[in-house]
Amino acid sequence: MNKFTILLLAILISATGVSQGIDLGVKVGANFATLSDAENGPSSKTGFQAGIFAGLKLGDKIGIQADVLYSQQGAEFNATDFDLTYVNIPIVLKYYVIGGLNIQAGPQFGILVDDNIKELSSGILEAESSDISAVAGLGFDLPFGLRIDGRYNFGFTEVIKDAKGKNTVITLAVGYSFL
Repeated sequence: MNKFTILLLAILISATGVSQGIDLGVKVGANFATLSDAENGPSSKTGFQAGIFAGLKLGDKIGIQADVLYSQQGAEFNATDFDLTYVNIPIVLKYYVIGGLNIQAGPQFGILVDDNIKELSSGILEAESSDISAVAGLGFDLPFGLRIDGRYNFGFTEVIKDAKGKNTVITLAVGYSFL
């Protein structure tokens, strides 16, 4: 064999070994959101989320995953929907309990991309441009690259300037890993 063939085989074997621990994929799910600590007891609002994820398995039991998700959130007050749309970036540590079953926890950073709060409040209220939350959940990595997870996101920052209310979101999602 010539040197080029040996080099090509070495690269392919290395890439195959490394890719066993790498996840890249897409996910979609439903959000059940409300605002905690808000006055007048808001009720839950249903929205969706969709995006991509990248993960790395660091051993048999530990992995890390980052998502970039378009996420519809908000709440309902007296039959009026407060719509908040974010691009969320959760970064979770995954602990594999047994097989594909994993526990997830980590921070989430959100950037507000759209809301209707200013128009609903006649310009009195304004939404904050970012959101910091914590994420905790369970996931299961199924055969053939399929994934399911359920997460609870609880906000640390107020959603509306000069008013109480933090994002609280329950998310159920399915995903598919290409690798």
